[in-house]
Amino acid sequence: MIQKINLLGIAGVIFLFSAALPFTQGKDLWMTLGMVTFKSTYDPELLMETKIPKISPAIEKIDGTVIEVEGYIIPLTGQVTQSHFMLSKFPQSTCFFCGKAGPETAMQVFMKENKKVKITERKVKVKGTLLVNPKDASTLLYTLENAIISEL
Repeated sequence: MIQKINLLGIAGVIFLFSAALPFTQGKDLWMTLGMVTFKSTYDPELLMETKIPKISPAIEKIDGTVIEVEGYIIPLTGQVTQSHFMLSKFPQSTCFFCGKAGPETAMQVFMKENKKVKITERKVKVKGTLLVNPKDASTLLYTLENAIISEL
């Protein structure tokens, strides 16, 4: 009887995990984008230690697809409006570039048709094509191209 309960418990956990996975990706895409591990290695070209990302199969699956993600705009220049900016999982005070989060919590965004977006401190929702770059340490891991702000 105990063995049956354990097997049923394991099957239940597997079912719950597999059933919840698509909802997790849709509801909080940053959780999926965070499924990255890093290996430190010395880069002789940059003359410094770099972290090489190893992305999960879940990230590989969404590479090149249209996604919608919520986040905070981090401006790249002092301009009030920008067509190329950073999107962070966290507000600017705790973003990746301020040293309190990892590179998997930010992406660069290129707006569709170079449309300029007003910089805001409020959370926004952005939709575009996700490009994953796990090989070039001199650029970001994630880029969103042909993006549109779907909700402000």
